[in-house]
Amino acid sequence: MERFFKFKEHGTNFRTEIMAGLTTFMTMAYILAVNPIILTPTGLDWTAVFLATAIAAGIFTIAMGLFVNFPVALAPGMGLNAYFASTVIASQATDKPISVAMGLTAVFISGIIFIILTLTQIRQMLITAVPDSLKHAITVGIGLFITIVGLKGSGLMTVAVTAFGDIKAGAYTDVSGSETVIHIGSFSNETVVMTVVALLIIGILMVMRVPGAILWGILGTTVLSIILGQVDVKKTFTDQNWAPDFTTMNIGHFDFPGVFEVGIITVVLTFTFVELFDTFGTLVGTANRAGLMKNPEEGKKRIGKAMFVDAFAVSGGALLGTSTVTAFVESSAGVAQGGRTGLTSVTTGICFLLSIFLSPVVALVPAAATNAALIIVGVLMLQSVKEIDFSDMVYAIPSFLTLALMPFTYSIANGISFGIVTYVVLATVANAANKGKYKVHWLMWILAILIIGRYVIMGTE
Repeated sequence: MERFFKFKEHGTNFRTEIMAGLTTFMTMAYILAVNPIILTPTGLDWTAVFLATAIAAGIFTIAMGLFVNFPVALAPGMGLNAYFASTVIASQATDKPISVAMGLTAVFISGIIFIILTLTQIRQMLITAVPDSLKHAITVGIGLFITIVGLKGSGLMTVAVTAFGDIKAGAYTDVSGSETVIHIGSFSNETVVMTVVALLIIGILMVMRVPGAILWGILGTTVLSIILGQVDVKKTFTDQNWAPDFTTMNIGHFDFPGVFEVGIITVVLTFTFVELFDTFGTLVGTANRAGLMKNPEEGKKRIGKAMFVDAFAVSGGALLGTSTVTAFVESSAGVAQGGRTGLTSVTTGICFLLSIFLSPVVALVPAAATNAALIIVGVLMLQSVKEIDFSDMVYAIPSFLTLALMPFTYSIANGISFGIVTYVVLATVANAANKGKYKVHWLMWILAILIIGRYVIMGTE
């Protein structure tokens, strides 16, 4: 096993990798419950989505570990699953409704596009094209994004809206600063209180340098929640099914003729656009945090292989009957725990496959535990901010927009998009002013044009 995963070369060991893999699973296990909740309104069966989520996450996360030796886990992505559901549901009132089969076909096609982009090395070129400061900004931005996910999911951060006019349900609204306020959650909410307790538990364990601090913090919070009666073990075990029903799965549930008839090219392009930058950001951010980019050439090769597995995961997930499978930012929790090799991913993947038969056990972990872990991961990823060159505005402004827009617009793709466009513009202006020291890779120009076109044609929603 040492020869295969190269523990010594990466400064890790078997125990650390196993602990890291369990930590990653704990922090992203929520997708097993959340993905079915989001997709079932489209008409998909809850059990079918649960099984597709667990199997896709298990298979492709293990593939990432075995074929790439990379500590990154994959699962159906949050945001992309919501877009999938909203697209299918919203279309039902139109003349050309989009069925679930058409939606899965669109995801499958976007995966084929990724395979082509990866085989032609275009996706890998992003690693060379993007400036180092921007790469570190992506890492910091993802850390802040993860923090927002943890704060919002725990209820520690809430949003109050007092609008001057009517707000349509589910619509994006441009309310003024006086109409919306982000503030701290109510401490009468037991989840909020338990999240704070979990933060303290994990924080104390980390200060004491206890190996596996995040994982032990999650397990300790779970036990405490059970003792305090916040988690009903009996009800959880009764409500969950131990034996999976594979006959419910929508394997190969495609409708290619329907896709071309309805013409949902915009849907395919949106899946492709968001996944392109989400994956790039997650892989680069995780690689930086794991120290895998200290050797740039080796790091680039590793990320290139990871992109290839990710590309197949998109189409593979659709084949199994779920929305876009992508690299998860929660992988950073395992990396923060010391995960440096593919054994971390293999461990996480095995946990996902076992969860098919152990869903009641997975359901015991409270939201407070996982959300506290995500907030702590945000702390760790923010350390990369010192690598950004804030003394040079050509790098500082794009980097700041990258790391700020990710959490505040709740989109990794938005942050990277604005960072790329502003860097291209500012670097070009600086070079025209006879400074000429800023390199603008030709791929950055193409991306900037595509990004602008994307927002002009498809909007921001």
